[in-house]
Amino acid sequence: MVTVLGGGIAGTASAGALAGSGRPVTVYEQRRGEGGGAFLILDGRGHRGLIELGVPEQELHAASYPLDELRYTPDDGVTRRRPSEGHRFWLRGDLMAVLNRYAFESGAEIRYGDPVTEVRVDPAVGTVLRIGGRTVTTRDLVIGADGIDSVARAGIEPHRSTEYAGDVVVYGMTEHAVHCPTTPSVLHFDAAAGSSSRPAATVGHIWRPGTAAALWFLRITRAPLPDAETGVRPVGEWAEAVVTAAPGPVRELTAELVAATGRVHVSNARNVPLGPALPPASPVVLVGDADHAITPAAGVGAREGIEDVVAVYRAITAGESPAEAMSERRRAITQERDRVARRMRSTAAAG
Repeated sequence: MVTVLGGGIAGTASAGALAGSGRPVTVYEQRRGEGGGAFLILDGRGHRGLIELGVPEQELHAASYPLDELRYTPDDGVTRRRPSEGHRFWLRGDLMAVLNRYAFESGAEIRYGDPVTEVRVDPAVGTVLRIGGRTVTTRDLVIGADGIDSVARAGIEPHRSTEYAGDVVVYGMTEHAVHCPTTPSVLHFDAAAGSSSRPAATVGHIWRPGTAAALWFLRITRAPLPDAETGVRPVGEWAEAVVTAAPGPVRELTAELVAATGRVHVSNARNVPLGPALPPASPVVLVGDADHAITPAAGVGAREGIEDVVAVYRAITAGESPAEAMSERRRAITQERDRVARRMRSTAAAG
């Protein structure tokens, strides 16, 4: 028996893969769906991971669409172009619909509206879970895939809390077609310079011919918002701030996108540091954002979570240690992030 905490991307993919391999799996998730207002980009590595877990490739392709390119234009006006590496665009709700269907058809039991409020490891009885108003104990594996505000992490590593990354992120979707003078099927980023090496604001957008909705976001450097001001909000609360923060060359387009939007999804960008982490150890293993969330600016959080799930799945089905698999994943993630950071410093120095 495997217990999965959290029914997001990592948790649902874990449940479907493990149930499909013949293992009984129960998922506890407090909300149904998890569509939110956000969208995401998965690269080829992320999609290959989902396919290895057993998610039907044709369903993944039918519910998403490929990107031709990613373009980044900082305030110097020189556009940096990155060819697609199997990148596909997703509405989060569409990806969750595919994963929920896969998990259900694989035989996983998903209990919505069943929040886990406490996780505690007691050597005498096993892992103690407080679920709603009842207590459940298990000696089997518990996978903590319950996101950046993980109850599982709080229970086994109470010293490791989230860190504000310095940005507020606003996601929007237009309610009718907007003429965009930019290249379709390309994720466009335009950045405005700040007082430090970080941009003060970055506006992104993507659109496709023949579709009503264009997707856009603003990432703006500022103090964090109170929790009551995050989540789904009327666009009027953010319209002026979004347009004002947009770099001059895309300000007019940004204003058109905002005017065609009714509601936005607002969040404080946060990280979960790996530096103070305890070594992974059964019976509770953390994956995805619960273990190593990274700000959306990095663009790899969902893929990292999927690759965690693949590593843990391989270990379990091979009769090996899922905790050791996550130890190796942490090493790989840290090395990759260090390589990216060095490359960014080198590019900034050359510019």
